[in-house]
Amino acid sequence: MFKKELSYYFSTPIAYIVIALFLLAVSLFLWVIPGQWNVIESGYAQVDGLFLIAPWLLMLVCPALTMRLFAEEKQSGTWLLLRAQPIALWKIVVCKYLAAFVLTVLALFPCIVHYFIVFYMAEPMGNMDGGQFAGSMMGLVFLSSSFIGIGMLCSTLTGSQLVAFILGAVSNFVLYWVVLQDHYRSISRGVVDLRDVVFFLSVAVAAIVVSILIAGRIGKR
Repeated sequence: MFKKELSYYFSTPIAYIVIALFLLAVSLFLWVIPGQWNVIESGYAQVDGLFLIAPWLLMLVCPALTMRLFAEEKQSGTWLLLRAQPIALWKIVVCKYLAAFVLTVLALFPCIVHYFIVFYMAEPMGNMDGGQFAGSMMGLVFLSSSFIGIGMLCSTLTGSQLVAFILGAVSNFVLYWVVLQDHYRSISRGVVDLRDVVFFLSVAVAAIVVSILIAGRIGKR
């Protein structure tokens, strides 16, 4: 089921388009668009700008990847066919979540290129804190785990992918602004606190559980 969901992304243009737009936006902010995130303007050998802009971009990337998970199934009528198969409901939901999460991590991975570019630009070469960068990247991964869960939950609420995307983006923005931001900032400084990790995973697990409950009612209304 997981392989099926993951392969579906790569059988359609959506995965390539979303990842390409995300990486393009990151590159433009880091090297072209003026601001505190711009590497050249900062005058320092660091890529802190990546961790300033990535959360805001992921608010859109994650719901763009999750909007189809249930909305498309309901719209096309394939959800009932899927439920008729001998697969536990929780396995279906978890596999859908993991497929979107893995794809998001794959989208984040190429961002490491910016670290190595600045690494070789630094004077002296290599004068960078690799540990902090690694910790900050982990922060983005954990933040994505929450965003994906929220986006998937929103997809269970509607049969429209557009509505699911809007709901997911708005929900991610509100939750990030209210509670997720503080936990992310803590990890983005390179300090991985177990309490922050548990918080992000708790949000993801809660979203998965609620998604299972809602998905179980699809088609029974």
